[in-house]
Amino acid sequence: MTRPVTRPVTRTAGVAGQPITHSLSPLIHNAWIAAAGLDAVYRAHGPADAGEFEALVARGRAGDLRGLNVTAPFKEQALALADVVSPVARACGSANLLLFDPGRVRADSTDGIGLMAALAEQAPALEVNGRPVVVLGAGGAARAAVAALIAAGADVAVMNRTRARAEALAADLGARVAGPTGLETAALVVNALSVSPGIDLSVLPDDAVIMDMTYRPLITPLLAAARARSLTTVDGLAMLIGQARPSFRALFGIDPPDTDVRGLALIALGEAGQ
Repeated sequence: MTRPVTRPVTRTAGVAGQPITHSLSPLIHNAWIAAAGLDAVYRAHGPADAGEFEALVARGRAGDLRGLNVTAPFKEQALALADVVSPVARACGSANLLLFDPGRVRADSTDGIGLMAALAEQAPALEVNGRPVVVLGAGGAARAAVAALIAAGADVAVMNRTRARAEALAADLGARVAGPTGLETAALVVNALSVSPGIDLSVLPDDAVIMDMTYRPLITPLLAAARARSLTTVDGLAMLIGQARPSFRALFGIDPPDTDVRGLALIALGEAGQ
């Protein structure tokens, strides 16, 4: 009697957010999948609302998906839907990675890893341990940045238009609220807002580093102004790729291959040559 051939099951993962058409995550992960020769696929999912996102997570819990990266506006809901939460995700108050086991959802956050990887790549001379850092914003992205920088030993201050939100974030994570002269001694300023902040870069030290989590456009007005002052800049694409590496490892069980995903992403952004 001939036994049927058992074929490997394609490992399916993806990214969920709204809007999602702009996401570069499928391009990055599928480039790594192709280079590694994996029987896998990584797709974009655009749930219209919280109910559809919960249904997508239920599919993962049922075994249809290996995992999901999660972006706005579902990161906090992703954390709430998980059965097991990593200490990092709990500190951030949100999750950008869900991993599905039979009947169980695990939540993690790789955003902080991505931030620190971007700094190491594009500002290798920067040392944050024991130095003042200012994070602009008080949302999920800011929380991930603050948690990672505090873990690296930085003296982190939060600056936000709504002071109460900055105070709440600072109290949760052990940071400070930035005072009126907070920028004057900052070794690093991280913009975790979705818009360009109205800050005066002229007061910054000459060796300060400016990072913007946004990557559309790659050189944001904040980064352009920083470059005009000859300050070191770190772009959001470096962070995106930095957080994607541990996500890929968690989703597919191997390290990402040595492939120029930044070059591919720059072409997709219309920023080739940057």
